[in-house]
Amino acid sequence: MLYLVGLGLGDAKDITVKGLEAVRRCHRVYLEAYTSLLAVGKEALEEFYGKELILADRETVEQEADRILKEADVCDVAFLVVGDPFGATTHSDLVLRAVKLGIPYKVIHNASIMSAVGCCGLQLYNFGETVSIVFWTDSWKPESFFDKIQKNRQSGMHTLCLLDIKVKEQSLENLMKGRKIYEPPRYMSVNQAAEQLLTIVKNRRLQGDEPEITENTICVGLARVGAADQKIASGTLQQMSTVELGDPLHSLIVTGTMHPLELEMLQLFSVDSCSSSENNAFERTG
Repeated sequence: MLYLVGLGLGDAKDITVKGLEAVRRCHRVYLEAYTSLLAVGKEALEEFYGKELILADRETVEQEADRILKEADVCDVAFLVVGDPFGATTHSDLVLRAVKLGIPYKVIHNASIMSAVGCCGLQLYNFGETVSIVFWTDSWKPESFFDKIQKNRQSGMHTLCLLDIKVKEQSLENLMKGRKIYEPPRYMSVNQAAEQLLTIVKNRRLQGDEPEITENTICVGLARVGAADQKIASGTLQQMSTVELGDPLHSLIVTGTMHPLELEMLQLFSVDSCSSSENNAFERTG
């Protein structure tokens, strides 16, 4: 049996009882280590689970999936995922490979950022399509995510923006030369995401458009959701470009039309609750 086990969002204890029981009876246990991260390290997980964990990076999961599935038809193998197992399409691919090999599988779900964002007070059924905001480079600055956010906002829907993670990435030079040398991990912050959105707003105006999203659009920054030091900040997009939320992981929400209860909840997390301009911004959005 192949078990895909969600670990939740906080620490080692966020695993479900069902998930922990599965992990403890497995012959091999892999920890997916590139789509997200927990507030605690591998060693803390091993101590709590009572099992040695094998780190599975992007290369292992996408190119060497057969190694993970090896002998899963005759013994139990677990694949651990931060959040919920189906938070990334890569994990669907692993299931399809298992099915083709005749290996039975079981999914043990857990909390993910997709549902936990409700902690800020925005109602989950008012969210539209989730988007990913990627790190820009000098030569590559895509704006497609902005168009999706605008489409959601035009429909009155909020947008959850998942921010880029770069783990075990190679520079172009090392990649071309086949050198297994990796860049330091990078995690996009709310400030960086907001700065990219503000740049796109300016670009669209230079092109003669007045974008749906402006410097005064109300947004929500979230950091380390589910952890003991979770942080939430609400304010304008301009304010999000300067807010400091600390260590990763960060997420950003661009709001749509808000119910009065949503507005009241967001004011609990206002970056400057005493600012009249901020209060006015919330009133305009309402």
